[in-house]
Amino acid sequence: MKVGIVRFPGSNCDEDAYNAFVDHLGAEAVYCWHKEHDLQGADLVVLPGGFSYGDYLRPGAIARFSPIMQEVIAHAGRGGPVLAICNGFQIACEAGLLPGALLRNASLKFVCDQVHLRVESIATQFTSRYHIGQVIRIPVAHGDGRYTADADTLERLEGEGHVVFRYVDAQGHVTVEANPNQSQRNIAGIRNGAGNVLGMMPHPERAVDLRLGSADGLPLLHSLADALLAEVRA
Repeated sequence: MKVGIVRFPGSNCDEDAYNAFVDHLGAEAVYCWHKEHDLQGADLVVLPGGFSYGDYLRPGAIARFSPIMQEVIAHAGRGGPVLAICNGFQIACEAGLLPGALLRNASLKFVCDQVHLRVESIATQFTSRYHIGQVIRIPVAHGDGRYTADADTLERLEGEGHVVFRYVDAQGHVTVEANPNQSQRNIAGIRNGAGNVLGMMPHPERAVDLRLGSADGLPLLHSLADALLAEVRA
């Protein structure tokens, strides 16, 4: 499995993603510069967290027009997997890869904490190693993470099983207090209709070692490896 990690000016989780896939999964990984038109043969593309272009205008609004995004959109259009984390989620929404938008946290404060998520769908190439209803612990670090969409979009996401992760308390209950940014319906992560693009605000690449507080992000990485290996064998 070859992982292409996109680097924008202001990315700060690119090395975390690189280390997670290389050190903990044994994958090959390369950095893809925002000005390039080359994904270097990557099987999986990662849009990492950070503050692309300083979050000018709004998070992801400028990065969406980077030359490399033409290749990312084409990769997704061919069915290639795209993992969009935090700022990457914001970019994916701006680029039309995912519906909705990420707005300023309701508290108007940057949130950096460990949160609990409930796995809402395992029918994706990102979550096959989890089980439905499983509660996992993943860190967040964002100021603009409040997922918002119109009522029809929210109903479609829910009805078609496109909500992948939801903010919950440690017992798996959906509560206001468990929602770090007041995302609508406590949504923490969604997938596209084809199932090959996942956007999430929490950072699974920072939850791959118990010494750092959690290894609950590892099953996501292994799920992707399983899916890509199955595709090769097919």
